[in-house]
Amino acid sequence: MRSSPCYDASAVKLASVARTDVGRKRQINEDAFFRDDERGFYVVADGVGGHNKGEIASREAVEQLRMWVFGAARDLDRLFERIRVGDTDCVWEVRRLLETGVKSACYMVFSMAEQDPDKKGMSTTLSALLIRDGYAFAAHVGDSRVYRIRDAKVLQLTEDHTLINYKVKHGMMTRQEAEKTTGKNVITRAVGHKDYVQVDTADIDTAFGDRFLLCSDGLHGYFASDKDVSDLCTDGDLEECAEAAVATANQRGGKDNITAIVIEVVD
Repeated sequence: MRSSPCYDASAVKLASVARTDVGRKRQINEDAFFRDDERGFYVVADGVGGHNKGEIASREAVEQLRMWVFGAARDLDRLFERIRVGDTDCVWEVRRLLETGVKSACYMVFSMAEQDPDKKGMSTTLSALLIRDGYAFAAHVGDSRVYRIRDAKVLQLTEDHTLINYKVKHGMMTRQEAEKTTGKNVITRAVGHKDYVQVDTADIDTAFGDRFLLCSDGLHGYFASDKDVSDLCTDGDLEECAEAAVATANQRGGKDNITAIVIEVVD
């Protein structure tokens, strides 16, 4: 998935816009997000529907991961210094750092729930993206998503941790059958459900003009194909793209909370 960046990665600047909306069916917005263009760090979390205090779980998970990454700034600086001089063997260490941060957030959310009966069972999805020095690193649990859009071509960096996706992946169901079945949002991994969670990580190269979309399933649940992602994010002002994403989800039903962060690598 990775190749060496072919441009001056040290000159990279990032721009982003985020939008979140309660949707048309829910009373509370259980999504949470964070964005920091200077650090190149972005997170979307979606409190697990039907569980107590999902909005607290998502907010706390985002905050815990933010603090972890900010606290690891010196370690990240050292790793990216090595990457800049061509030592790509340490890329896995960046992935491991993000993975550990998500696991730490998971433990904290679980601990909060254990100490307060009103929060028992609270959990959340979590998708994070770190963009720096020609690379994008993703860490992921649940069914929020991270996409890269380059020259109108879409690459999904994350894999949904859902029961439906599990069955398709293991040959228990075809994709055609999955499209027609109910219960698509039953997730198999969540931050805070237990004191430990398995975290997926990925890394990919970046280039000037690349755009990224982080979103909750309240948006991507209405995507029929990658073309929907491309149509929303390839062209236009970032603010217009983010607002169009929320509007599209609401126009198609708005059955869940909707969150989208649209990011561009600019020169």
